[in-house]
Amino acid sequence: MLIRKPSKSRLAAAAAVVAAGACVAALAPTVTVASSHREAPLVSGEPKLDNTDVYAFVSPDAPDTVTMIANWVPFEEPNGGPNFYGFATDSAYDINVDSDGDALPDLIYRWTFTDNYRDRNTFLYNTGVVSSLDDPDLNYFQTYRLEALTATGSTVLVSNGRVAPSRVGAASMPNYAALADAAVTHLPAGGRTFAGQADDPFFLDLRIFDLLYGANFSEVGQDTVGGYNVNTLAIQVPRNALALRGDAVRNPVVGIWSTTSRQRVEVVDTLNQRTRYGGWQQVSRLGMPLVNEVVIPVGRKDEFNATAPRDDSRFLPFVTSPEVPRLIQAIYQIPAPATPRQDLVEVFLTGLCKACGPVAADLNSQRLNRDIDPSKFRPSEQLRLNMAVPPARTPHRLGVLGGDNAGFPNGRRLADDTLDVTLRVAEGVLLPGHPPAVDGLGDGVNANARAFRTTFPYVALPNVAAVNQS
Repeated sequence: MLIRKPSKSRLAAAAAVVAAGACVAALAPTVTVASSHREAPLVSGEPKLDNTDVYAFVSPDAPDTVTMIANWVPFEEPNGGPNFYGFATDSAYDINVDSDGDALPDLIYRWTFTDNYRDRNTFLYNTGVVSSLDDPDLNYFQTYRLEALTATGSTVLVSNGRVAPSRVGAASMPNYAALADAAVTHLPAGGRTFAGQADDPFFLDLRIFDLLYGANFSEVGQDTVGGYNVNTLAIQVPRNALALRGDAVRNPVVGIWSTTSRQRVEVVDTLNQRTRYGGWQQVSRLGMPLVNEVVIPVGRKDEFNATAPRDDSRFLPFVTSPEVPRLIQAIYQIPAPATPRQDLVEVFLTGLCKACGPVAADLNSQRLNRDIDPSKFRPSEQLRLNMAVPPARTPHRLGVLGGDNAGFPNGRRLADDTLDVTLRVAEGVLLPGHPPAVDGLGDGVNANARAFRTTFPYVALPNVAAVNQS
Protein backbone atom coordinates (compact mmCIF):
# COMPACT_ATOMS: atom_id res chain seq x y z
CA MET A 1 0.00 0.00 0.00
CA LEU A 2 1.65 3.26 -1.13
CA ILE A 3 0.81 6.22 1.10
CA ARG A 4 2.02 9.73 0.36
CA LYS A 5 3.18 11.66 3.39
CA PRO A 6 0.78 14.61 3.36
CA SER A 7 -2.09 12.15 3.25
CA LYS A 8 -0.54 10.13 6.06
CA SER A 9 -0.53 13.22 8.21
CA ARG A 10 -4.25 13.59 7.68
CA LEU A 11 -4.69 9.92 8.48
CA ALA A 12 -2.84 10.41 11.74
CA ALA A 13 -5.14 13.27 12.62
CA ALA A 14 -8.21 11.21 11.77
CA ALA A 15 -6.90 8.50 14.08
CA ALA A 16 -6.81 10.97 16.95
CA VAL A 17 -3.08 10.62 17.33
CA VAL A 18 -3.03 13.93 19.16
CA ALA A 19 0.12 15.59 20.46
CA ALA A 20 -1.00 17.09 23.75
CA GLY A 21 2.02 19.12 24.74
CA ALA A 22 5.41 17.52 25.12
CA CYS A 23 5.55 13.85 24.16
CA VAL A 24 6.99 10.93 26.05
CA ALA A 25 8.94 8.16 24.43
CA ALA A 26 10.57 6.47 27.34
CA LEU A 27 10.75 2.98 26.14
CA ALA A 28 13.44 1.48 28.25
CA PRO A 29 13.13 -2.08 29.41
CA THR A 30 11.88 -2.70 32.88
CA VAL A 31 11.55 -5.46 35.37
CA THR A 32 8.59 -7.65 36.00
CA VAL A 33 5.41 -5.62 35.82
CA ALA A 34 2.21 -6.06 33.90
CA SER A 35 2.58 -4.71 30.42
CA SER A 36 0.00 -1.97 30.77
CA HIS A 37 -2.32 -2.98 33.59
CA ARG A 38 -3.41 0.10 35.54
CA GLU A 39 -0.25 1.88 34.46
CA ALA A 40 -1.27 5.56 34.44
CA PRO A 41 -3.33 7.64 36.88
CA LEU A 42 -6.12 8.70 34.52
CA VAL A 43 -6.66 5.54 32.52
CA SER A 44 -6.54 3.33 35.64
CA GLY A 45 -9.89 4.87 36.52
CA GLU A 46 -11.28 4.10 33.04
CA PRO A 47 -10.67 0.35 32.61
CA LYS A 48 -12.72 0.10 29.40
CA LEU A 49 -10.21 2.46 27.79
CA ASP A 50 -7.09 0.84 29.24
CA ASN A 51 -5.24 -1.30 26.71
CA THR A 52 -3.17 -3.94 28.48
CA ASP A 53 -1.09 -5.73 25.82
CA VAL A 54 -0.40 -5.93 22.09
CA TYR A 55 0.70 -9.05 20.22
CA ALA A 56 1.73 -9.47 16.59
CA PHE A 57 3.06 -12.61 14.93
CA VAL A 58 3.05 -14.59 11.71
CA SER A 59 0.11 -16.95 12.13
CA PRO A 60 1.50 -20.43 12.95
CA ASP A 61 -1.28 -22.28 11.09
CA ALA A 62 -1.60 -19.74 8.26
CA PRO A 63 1.94 -18.39 7.62
CA ASP A 64 0.84 -16.20 4.73
CA THR A 65 -1.06 -14.09 7.26
CA VAL A 66 -0.27 -12.00 10.32
CA THR A 67 -2.32 -12.01 13.52
CA MET A 68 -2.58 -8.89 15.68
CA ILE A 69 -4.16 -9.03 19.11
CA ALA A 70 -4.88 -6.13 21.45
CA ASN A 71 -6.41 -6.43 24.90
CA TRP A 72 -8.34 -4.01 27.09
CA VAL A 73 -9.95 -3.91 30.57
CA PRO A 74 -7.36 -5.31 33.00
CA PHE A 75 -8.14 -7.62 35.93
CA GLU A 76 -11.63 -8.76 34.96
CA GLU A 77 -12.78 -10.97 37.84
CA PRO A 78 -14.80 -13.74 36.17
CA ASN A 79 -17.82 -13.36 38.46
CA GLY A 80 -18.00 -9.57 38.24
CA GLY A 81 -21.71 -9.31 37.40
CA PRO A 82 -24.41 -8.35 36.94
CA ASN A 83 -23.12 -5.99 34.25
CA PHE A 84 -19.93 -7.90 33.50
CA TYR A 85 -17.49 -6.47 30.95
CA GLY A 86 -18.22 -4.67 27.71
CA PHE A 87 -16.31 -2.39 25.40
CA ALA A 88 -16.98 1.34 25.72
CA THR A 89 -19.53 2.65 23.24
CA ASP A 90 -18.18 6.21 23.10
CA SER A 91 -14.68 5.16 22.09
CA ALA A 92 -12.56 4.11 19.13
CA TYR A 93 -10.35 1.06 19.58
CA ASP A 94 -7.49 1.12 17.07
CA ILE A 95 -4.65 -1.11 15.92
CA ASN A 96 -2.17 1.07 14.02
CA VAL A 97 0.33 -0.14 11.42
CA ASP A 98 3.42 1.79 10.27
CA SER A 99 5.02 0.15 7.24
CA ASP A 100 7.65 2.75 6.32
CA GLY A 101 9.12 3.70 9.69
CA ASP A 102 8.11 7.36 9.79
CA ALA A 103 6.16 6.78 13.05
CA LEU A 104 2.82 7.63 11.43
CA PRO A 105 0.12 5.04 10.75
CA ASP A 106 -0.22 3.83 7.16
CA LEU A 107 -3.18 1.65 8.10
CA ILE A 108 -5.55 1.71 11.05
CA TYR A 109 -8.03 -0.99 11.99
CA ARG A 110 -10.77 0.69 14.06
CA TRP A 111 -13.53 -0.97 16.11
CA THR A 112 -16.49 0.99 17.50
CA PHE A 113 -19.20 -0.64 19.63
CA THR A 114 -22.94 -0.42 20.26
CA ASP A 115 -24.89 -1.68 23.30
CA ASN A 116 -28.05 -3.73 22.77
CA TYR A 117 -30.67 -4.76 25.37
CA ARG A 118 -33.65 -7.04 24.80
CA ASP A 119 -35.31 -6.20 28.12
CA ARG A 120 -34.38 -3.24 30.31
CA ASN A 121 -36.83 -4.31 33.03
CA THR A 122 -34.49 -6.95 34.46
CA PHE A 123 -31.09 -6.78 36.11
CA LEU A 124 -29.96 -9.99 34.41
CA TYR A 125 -27.20 -10.16 31.80
CA ASN A 126 -28.94 -13.26 30.48
CA THR A 127 -32.46 -14.44 31.36
CA GLY A 128 -31.87 -18.14 30.64
CA VAL A 129 -29.43 -20.60 29.15
CA VAL A 130 -27.55 -19.05 26.20
CA SER A 131 -26.82 -21.44 23.34
CA SER A 132 -26.02 -18.99 20.52
CA LEU A 133 -25.09 -15.36 19.94
CA ASP A 134 -28.67 -14.74 18.73
CA ASP A 135 -30.28 -16.51 21.68
CA PRO A 136 -33.17 -14.37 23.02
CA ASP A 137 -32.02 -15.29 26.53
CA LEU A 138 -28.87 -13.19 26.00
CA ASN A 139 -30.37 -9.98 27.29
CA TYR A 140 -27.33 -7.74 26.80
CA PHE A 141 -25.05 -7.99 23.80
CA GLN A 142 -22.72 -5.75 21.83
CA THR A 143 -22.24 -5.26 18.12
CA TYR A 144 -19.34 -3.54 16.38
CA ARG A 145 -18.28 -1.78 13.23
CA LEU A 146 -14.78 -2.49 11.92
CA GLU A 147 -13.15 -0.07 9.48
CA ALA A 148 -9.81 0.03 7.71
CA LEU A 149 -8.52 3.60 7.55
CA THR A 150 -5.88 4.61 5.03
CA ALA A 151 -4.79 7.86 3.45
CA THR A 152 -7.38 7.30 0.72
CA GLY A 153 -10.32 6.95 3.10
CA SER A 154 -12.27 4.43 5.14
CA THR A 155 -13.41 0.96 4.13
CA VAL A 156 -16.03 -0.82 6.23
CA LEU A 157 -14.90 -4.41 6.76
CA VAL A 158 -17.63 -5.45 9.21
CA SER A 159 -20.80 -3.41 9.71
CA ASN A 160 -22.67 -5.36 12.39
CA GLY A 161 -20.26 -7.81 13.99
CA ARG A 162 -21.21 -9.72 17.13
CA VAL A 163 -19.11 -9.60 20.27
CA ALA A 164 -18.66 -12.81 22.22
CA PRO A 165 -20.36 -12.21 25.59
CA SER A 166 -18.64 -12.29 28.95
CA ARG A 167 -18.49 -15.83 30.28
CA VAL A 168 -21.16 -15.76 32.97
CA GLY A 169 -20.76 -19.39 34.05
CA ALA A 170 -21.61 -23.01 33.32
CA ALA A 171 -25.30 -22.67 34.17
CA SER A 172 -25.80 -19.72 31.84
CA MET A 173 -23.43 -20.71 29.02
CA PRO A 174 -22.75 -24.47 29.12
CA ASN A 175 -20.93 -24.42 25.75
CA TYR A 176 -19.04 -21.16 25.85
CA ALA A 177 -16.49 -22.39 23.29
CA ALA A 178 -19.24 -22.49 20.66
CA LEU A 179 -20.19 -18.89 21.47
CA ALA A 180 -16.57 -17.77 21.11
CA ASP A 181 -16.17 -19.63 17.82
CA ALA A 182 -19.35 -18.03 16.48
CA ALA A 183 -17.90 -14.58 17.17
CA VAL A 184 -15.09 -15.13 14.62
CA THR A 185 -16.07 -13.09 11.55
CA HIS A 186 -14.55 -13.46 8.08
CA LEU A 187 -13.33 -10.33 6.31
CA PRO A 188 -14.29 -9.56 2.68
CA ALA A 189 -10.74 -9.42 1.29
CA GLY A 190 -9.48 -12.38 3.28
CA GLY A 191 -8.72 -12.78 6.95
CA ARG A 192 -10.75 -12.93 10.14
CA THR A 193 -11.54 -10.86 13.20
CA PHE A 194 -12.74 -11.53 16.74
CA ALA A 195 -14.08 -9.36 19.54
CA GLY A 196 -14.88 -10.75 22.96
CA GLN A 197 -13.64 -11.88 26.32
CA ALA A 198 -10.57 -14.08 26.84
CA ASP A 199 -8.18 -15.25 29.51
CA ASP A 200 -5.50 -12.63 30.10
CA PRO A 201 -2.57 -14.15 28.18
CA PHE A 202 0.12 -12.21 30.04
CA PHE A 203 1.91 -14.11 32.80
CA LEU A 204 4.15 -12.59 35.47
CA ASP A 205 4.71 -12.01 39.17
CA LEU A 206 3.33 -8.55 39.89
CA ARG A 207 4.77 -8.35 43.38
CA ILE A 208 7.64 -6.40 41.87
CA PHE A 209 5.97 -3.32 43.34
CA ASP A 210 6.76 -4.58 46.85
CA LEU A 211 10.26 -3.06 46.76
CA LEU A 212 11.41 -5.40 43.97
CA TYR A 213 10.28 -8.49 45.88
CA GLY A 214 11.80 -7.15 49.07
CA ALA A 215 15.32 -7.83 47.82
CA ASN A 216 14.58 -11.56 47.73
CA PHE A 217 14.32 -13.13 44.29
CA SER A 218 13.59 -16.48 45.93
CA GLU A 219 10.05 -15.21 46.54
CA VAL A 220 9.15 -14.97 42.85
CA GLY A 221 7.01 -17.42 40.92
CA GLN A 222 3.38 -16.44 41.55
CA ASP A 223 1.38 -15.58 38.42
CA THR A 224 -0.60 -12.69 39.86
CA VAL A 225 -2.52 -12.16 36.59
CA GLY A 226 -3.64 -15.79 36.51
CA GLY A 227 -7.39 -16.31 36.70
CA TYR A 228 -8.30 -12.87 35.36
CA ASN A 229 -9.85 -12.09 31.98
CA VAL A 230 -9.53 -9.25 29.46
CA ASN A 231 -11.48 -7.98 26.47
CA THR A 232 -9.75 -8.99 23.25
CA LEU A 233 -9.74 -7.62 19.72
CA ALA A 234 -7.96 -9.84 17.21
CA ILE A 235 -7.50 -9.58 13.48
CA GLN A 236 -5.76 -11.88 11.00
CA VAL A 237 -4.96 -10.49 7.55
CA PRO A 238 -2.71 -11.34 4.59
CA ARG A 239 0.84 -10.07 5.02
CA ASN A 240 0.60 -7.92 1.90
CA ALA A 241 -2.28 -5.99 3.46
CA LEU A 242 0.18 -4.59 6.01
CA ALA A 243 3.34 -4.22 3.95
CA LEU A 244 4.66 -1.04 2.34
CA ARG A 245 3.37 -0.85 -1.23
CA GLY A 246 1.49 -4.09 -0.61
CA ASP A 247 4.69 -6.11 -1.08
CA ALA A 248 5.70 -8.19 1.93
CA VAL A 249 8.65 -9.70 0.04
CA ARG A 250 10.39 -6.39 -0.59
CA ASN A 251 9.08 -4.73 2.58
CA PRO A 252 8.48 -7.32 5.28
CA VAL A 253 8.83 -5.17 8.44
CA VAL A 254 5.93 -3.31 10.05
CA GLY A 255 5.46 -1.48 13.34
CA ILE A 256 2.27 -1.96 15.36
CA TRP A 257 0.64 -0.25 18.34
CA SER A 258 -2.85 0.08 19.78
CA THR A 259 -4.66 3.21 20.91
CA THR A 260 -7.95 4.11 22.54
CA SER A 261 -9.70 7.41 21.83
CA ARG A 262 -12.90 8.89 23.23
CA GLN A 263 -15.06 11.93 22.58
CA ARG A 264 -13.52 15.09 24.02
CA VAL A 265 -16.61 16.44 25.81
CA GLU A 266 -19.04 14.62 28.11
CA VAL A 267 -22.21 16.17 29.52
CA VAL A 268 -24.14 14.35 32.26
CA ASP A 269 -27.76 15.33 32.99
CA THR A 270 -29.78 14.83 36.18
CA LEU A 271 -30.92 11.36 35.07
CA ASN A 272 -27.30 10.28 34.50
CA GLN A 273 -27.82 10.36 30.74
CA ARG A 274 -24.52 11.12 29.04
CA THR A 275 -23.94 13.03 25.83
CA ARG A 276 -20.49 12.96 24.27
CA TYR A 277 -19.19 15.01 21.37
CA GLY A 278 -16.24 17.08 20.21
CA GLY A 279 -14.13 14.62 18.18
CA TRP A 280 -11.73 11.88 19.18
CA GLN A 281 -9.02 12.39 21.80
CA GLN A 282 -6.45 9.64 22.32
CA VAL A 283 -6.33 8.58 25.97
CA SER A 284 -4.34 5.34 25.96
CA ARG A 285 -1.55 3.84 23.90
CA LEU A 286 0.50 0.65 23.85
CA GLY A 287 3.14 -0.80 21.57
CA MET A 288 6.14 -2.52 23.11
CA PRO A 289 5.34 -4.17 26.43
CA LEU A 290 6.66 -2.93 29.74
CA VAL A 291 6.91 0.78 29.09
CA ASN A 292 4.54 3.07 30.90
CA GLU A 293 4.54 1.47 34.35
CA VAL A 294 8.07 1.97 35.64
CA VAL A 295 9.97 3.88 32.96
CA ILE A 296 7.87 7.00 32.64
CA PRO A 297 7.56 9.16 35.78
CA VAL A 298 4.11 9.22 37.31
CA GLY A 299 3.69 12.86 36.35
CA ARG A 300 4.16 12.06 32.65
CA LYS A 301 2.21 8.82 32.24
CA ASP A 302 -1.08 10.42 31.21
CA GLU A 303 0.84 12.56 28.76
CA PHE A 304 2.46 9.50 27.20
CA ASN A 305 -0.96 7.91 26.72
CA ALA A 306 -2.17 11.01 24.86
CA THR A 307 0.76 11.30 22.49
CA ALA A 308 1.95 9.69 19.29
CA PRO A 309 5.07 7.64 18.42
CA ARG A 310 6.01 10.44 16.02
CA ASP A 311 7.54 12.56 18.80
CA ASP A 312 9.08 9.85 20.95
CA SER A 313 12.68 10.94 20.43
CA ARG A 314 12.07 13.97 22.67
CA PHE A 315 12.39 11.68 25.66
CA LEU A 316 15.40 9.70 24.56
CA PRO A 317 17.13 10.08 27.99
CA PHE A 318 14.53 7.72 29.52
CA VAL A 319 15.86 5.05 27.18
CA THR A 320 19.56 5.81 27.26
CA SER A 321 19.65 6.17 31.05
CA PRO A 322 16.89 3.92 32.42
CA GLU A 323 15.94 3.93 36.09
CA VAL A 324 15.34 0.23 36.68
CA PRO A 325 18.93 -1.03 36.30
CA ARG A 326 19.98 1.54 38.90
CA LEU A 327 17.33 0.25 41.29
CA ILE A 328 18.42 -3.35 40.74
CA GLN A 329 22.01 -2.35 41.42
CA ALA A 330 21.01 -0.63 44.66
CA ILE A 331 18.87 -3.53 45.90
CA TYR A 332 20.55 -6.62 44.43
CA GLN A 333 24.09 -5.35 43.78
CA ILE A 334 23.97 -6.36 40.12
CA PRO A 335 25.99 -3.63 38.37
CA ALA A 336 23.95 -1.40 36.08
CA PRO A 337 25.32 -1.28 32.52
CA ALA A 338 27.15 1.87 31.54
CA THR A 339 25.14 4.61 29.91
CA PRO A 340 24.15 5.86 27.39
CA ARG A 341 22.31 2.64 26.46
CA GLN A 342 22.35 2.64 22.68
CA ASP A 343 21.50 -1.06 22.74
CA LEU A 344 18.13 -0.19 24.28
CA VAL A 345 17.51 2.48 21.67
CA GLU A 346 17.97 -0.16 18.99
CA VAL A 347 15.89 -2.87 20.63
CA PHE A 348 12.97 -0.65 21.60
CA LEU A 349 12.97 2.45 19.40
CA THR A 350 14.41 1.56 16.00
CA GLY A 351 14.25 -2.21 15.73
CA LEU A 352 17.32 -4.34 15.13
CA CYS A 353 19.43 -3.72 12.05
CA LYS A 354 23.17 -3.50 11.49
CA ALA A 355 22.89 0.17 10.58
CA CYS A 356 20.77 1.01 13.64
CA GLY A 357 23.12 0.51 16.57
CA PRO A 358 25.51 -1.74 18.48
CA VAL A 359 23.38 -4.91 18.28
CA ALA A 360 24.67 -6.00 14.87
CA ALA A 361 21.74 -8.01 13.55
CA ASP A 362 19.32 -7.40 10.71
CA LEU A 363 15.99 -8.45 12.17
CA ASN A 364 13.03 -6.12 12.57
CA SER A 365 13.66 -2.49 11.72
CA GLN A 366 11.62 -0.84 8.98
CA ARG A 367 14.96 0.39 7.67
CA LEU A 368 15.31 -3.12 6.22
CA ASN A 369 12.38 -2.51 3.86
CA ARG A 370 13.70 -2.01 0.33
CA ASP A 371 11.25 0.74 -0.64
CA ILE A 372 11.71 2.87 2.48
CA ASP A 373 12.98 6.45 2.38
CA PRO A 374 15.76 6.32 5.04
CA SER A 375 15.67 10.09 5.53
CA LYS A 376 12.12 9.84 6.86
CA PHE A 377 12.73 7.00 9.31
CA ARG A 378 12.00 8.08 12.88
CA PRO A 379 12.85 6.24 16.13
CA SER A 380 9.65 5.52 18.03
CA GLU A 381 7.97 3.11 20.42
CA GLN A 382 6.33 0.39 18.33
CA LEU A 383 6.10 -3.39 18.37
CA ARG A 384 8.05 -4.27 15.22
CA LEU A 385 7.55 -7.50 13.27
CA ASN A 386 9.51 -8.97 10.37
CA MET A 387 6.80 -10.86 8.52
CA ALA A 388 9.40 -12.76 6.46
CA VAL A 389 10.54 -14.79 9.48
CA PRO A 390 8.48 -18.01 9.39
CA PRO A 391 6.84 -19.44 12.51
CA ALA A 392 9.17 -21.56 14.61
CA ARG A 393 8.57 -25.30 14.63
CA THR A 394 9.53 -25.41 18.31
CA PRO A 395 8.98 -21.91 19.72
CA HIS A 396 11.23 -20.81 22.57
CA ARG A 397 9.69 -18.75 25.36
CA LEU A 398 12.67 -16.37 25.31
CA GLY A 399 12.26 -15.59 21.62
CA VAL A 400 15.35 -14.06 20.08
CA LEU A 401 17.38 -14.57 23.27
CA GLY A 402 16.58 -18.28 22.98
CA GLY A 403 17.69 -18.44 19.33
CA ASP A 404 14.11 -18.19 18.02
CA ASN A 405 13.90 -15.16 15.72
CA ALA A 406 10.15 -15.61 15.27
CA GLY A 407 9.61 -14.41 18.85
CA PHE A 408 9.90 -11.30 20.98
CA PRO A 409 11.20 -8.68 20.38
CA ASN A 410 10.53 -9.59 16.75
CA GLY A 411 6.82 -9.08 17.24
CA ARG A 412 5.31 -10.81 20.24
CA ARG A 413 3.60 -14.20 20.48
CA LEU A 414 1.19 -15.10 23.23
CA ALA A 415 3.59 -17.57 24.84
CA ASP A 416 6.66 -15.31 24.70
CA ASP A 417 8.07 -14.61 28.16
CA THR A 418 8.43 -10.90 27.53
CA LEU A 419 9.05 -10.33 31.20
CA ASP A 420 12.22 -12.39 31.42
CA VAL A 421 13.46 -11.18 28.03
CA THR A 422 12.99 -7.52 28.90
CA LEU A 423 14.58 -7.87 32.32
CA ARG A 424 17.69 -9.48 30.83
CA VAL A 425 17.93 -6.91 28.06
CA ALA A 426 17.59 -4.12 30.63
CA GLU A 427 20.48 -5.63 32.55
CA GLY A 428 22.68 -5.74 29.42
CA VAL A 429 22.42 -9.30 28.12
CA LEU A 430 23.07 -8.01 24.58
CA LEU A 431 26.23 -6.20 25.64
CA PRO A 432 29.64 -7.90 25.62
CA GLY A 433 31.03 -8.76 29.02
CA HIS A 434 27.72 -8.69 30.89
CA PRO A 435 27.69 -10.42 34.31
CA PRO A 436 26.80 -14.14 34.00
CA ALA A 437 23.99 -13.68 36.54
CA VAL A 438 22.08 -11.65 33.96
CA ASP A 439 21.50 -14.74 31.80
CA GLY A 440 19.31 -16.35 34.45
CA LEU A 441 17.23 -13.39 35.59
CA GLY A 442 13.47 -13.85 35.63
CA ASP A 443 10.34 -13.84 37.73
CA GLY A 444 9.85 -17.59 37.93
CA VAL A 445 6.63 -17.51 35.87
CA ASN A 446 7.51 -19.07 32.54
CA ALA A 447 4.15 -19.90 30.96
CA ASN A 448 0.51 -18.97 31.01
CA ALA A 449 -1.66 -20.96 33.39
CA ARG A 450 -4.05 -21.86 30.57
CA ALA A 451 -3.11 -23.36 27.21
CA PHE A 452 -3.57 -21.14 24.21
CA ARG A 453 -5.75 -22.28 21.33
CA THR A 454 -4.00 -23.51 18.18
CA THR A 455 -6.26 -21.63 15.76
CA PHE A 456 -7.43 -18.04 15.47
CA PRO A 457 -7.91 -16.08 17.69
CA TYR A 458 -5.42 -18.24 19.67
CA VAL A 459 -6.20 -16.68 23.06
CA ALA A 460 -7.48 -19.07 25.75
CA LEU A 461 -11.16 -19.09 26.66
CA PRO A 462 -12.11 -16.84 29.58
CA ASN A 463 -11.75 -18.03 33.15
CA VAL A 464 -14.97 -18.85 34.96
CA ALA A 465 -13.78 -19.62 38.52
CA ALA A 466 -13.47 -16.81 41.03
CA VAL A 467 -9.90 -15.60 41.26
CA ASN A 468 -9.72 -16.39 44.98
CA GLN A 469 -10.54 -20.01 44.08
CA SER A 470 -8.17 -20.27 41.10
